[in-house]
Amino acid sequence: MTSPLRSFTSLYSTTFMMVLAAGLLTTYLGLKLTMMDVPQIWVGGMMSAYYIGLVCGSKVGHKLIAQVGHIRAFVACAGVVTASALGHALIDNLTIWLILRVLVGMGMMCQYMVLESWLNEQSEPSQRGTVFASYMIVSYLALMAGQGAISLYPDLGIEPLLLIAICFALCTVPISITRRIHPEPLTPAPLNMKHYWKRAPQALTTIALGSMIVGCFYGLAPAYATAQGIEPQSVALYMSCTIFAGLLAQWPMGKLSDLMPRSRLIRINCGLLGILVLVIALVPFDAQISLVLTGIFGVLAFTLYPLATALANSRIEQHERVGLSATILVTFGIGASIGPLIASSLMQHFGNNMLYGFMSICAFTLVIRLLFINNKQKAEQGSSNDYVMAGGDLVSSPLAASFDPRVNVQSVQDQMINPDDNAFDMVGTEDDVLDDEPDYTQVVDDKNDDVINHADQNNITSQVETRKN
Repeated sequence: MTSPLRSFTSLYSTTFMMVLAAGLLTTYLGLKLTMMDVPQIWVGGMMSAYYIGLVCGSKVGHKLIAQVGHIRAFVACAGVVTASALGHALIDNLTIWLILRVLVGMGMMCQYMVLESWLNEQSEPSQRGTVFASYMIVSYLALMAGQGAISLYPDLGIEPLLLIAICFALCTVPISITRRIHPEPLTPAPLNMKHYWKRAPQALTTIALGSMIVGCFYGLAPAYATAQGIEPQSVALYMSCTIFAGLLAQWPMGKLSDLMPRSRLIRINCGLLGILVLVIALVPFDAQISLVLTGIFGVLAFTLYPLATALANSRIEQHERVGLSATILVTFGIGASIGPLIASSLMQHFGNNMLYGFMSICAFTLVIRLLFINNKQKAEQGSSNDYVMAGGDLVSSPLAASFDPRVNVQSVQDQMINPDDNAFDMVGTEDDVLDDEPDYTQVVDDKNDDVINHADQNNITSQVETRKN
C-alpha cells in the first residue's frame, strides 16, 4: 500500500506553503500594529476579521467549487489572498486592513475546503486517519515555520509581506500540476445547530469558550510579548514554542482520553488551564520562564478543540457527522471572533496582562458551565476510542469530519452531494417531544461515568471486523 505522504505530496506541499504564509501574516500584523502604537482594540479586530472571513468563506467556498471546480477555485482564491496580503503594504488605513483580513479568511477557507475534500475522496478508508493526522502535522509545522520566518525581518518592513505573497503564490503550483483525479463537487449538507447543541452541549460549550482562548492567543500574543520587551525574533520563538507543545500533546492526550471519561478530562484540562493563565497574568514576566509557561499553555489550550470534537462525535449518529462539523466550525468561528475583541479592549484599559486575565475568566467560566451541564444531565456516556488529532485554529473546513476513520465514506458523500432536507428536521422534532422528559438513553449516575455501553462496544467491534475482512 502506498504511503499517504507519497500519494499526496502535492497537496501536502500546497498546505505547507499556504499555512506558512497565513501564520506569518498573522504574526506580522500583530507586531506591526504594536509597533505603530495603535489601540489594542485594532489588533483584536484584525484577528476577529480573519475568523469572520473563515466562517463566511465556508458558504462561498461550496458554491465556488461547485461552479468552477477544485483547482480553479483554489487558484482564484489564492490570487485574492495574495493580493489582499500585498494590499497591507500599499494602504495604511486600518479600516481597509480589516476588509483585507476578511478577504484573506474567506479565500483561505475555500482553499482548506478544496484540500480537505480532495484528500478525503482520494484516500483509502483504511488510511483516512493517517492522511488526516499527516495533514494536521504538516499544518502545525507550517505554522511554526511561519513564526520563525518573522525573525528574519526584525525591522518589520515590506519584506515579510513579499515573502507572504511569494508563499501564497507558490502554493498554487503543486496543486495545479498534480496528476491526481479531481474530486466530485460538493454541496452543503443541511445544518440544524439547535439540534447539535441539544445533543452535545458540553462539547460545543467547550469549543465556544475554548475558541475565545485560542483566538486571543494567535491574535494578541505577539503584541503581548512585544509589550513585555521581547524582540521580534524572540516573539517568533515564543509563538513556536507554544505551537510545538500543542503538536506534541496531541497523541498523549488522545491516549489519556481513551483511559478516562472525556467530559471529566475536559473539566480537568480547563481547570488547570485557568490556574496557569492566571499565574501568567499575575506573576512578573520573565523571558525564560515564559517559554516554559507558554509551552504548558499550548498543551492545555490546543487539546481542548480535539477533545471537545471527539466528545461531540460520540453523541451523534454517523450520518450527522458532516452537519456536526459545520456546527463546530460556526461555533469556533463566532467564539474566535468575539474573544480577541473583548481581550484587546481589556488590554487597552487595564494593561497587557489582561490578555491572560481574560483567558482565565474564559477557562473558569467554562469549568463552572460544564459542571452545571453535567449535573443537569446527571450523566455522561462512556467514551469510545474516537479521539482524532485536530487543529485548534480553524486549520480545517467542515469537510474535516470526513477524515474521521469512524465515518463511512459513502454516507458522507451521500450527505454532501444529495442532502436529505428532512434528515435533521425529523431529529429536531424528536428532541422537541423529549424536551420535557429525561433522556434515559444517556442518563447515568456520575459515579459510573466510566461505564462503557457494551452494546455499542460490540457494534464497534463488529464494524472493525467487517473492515478487516
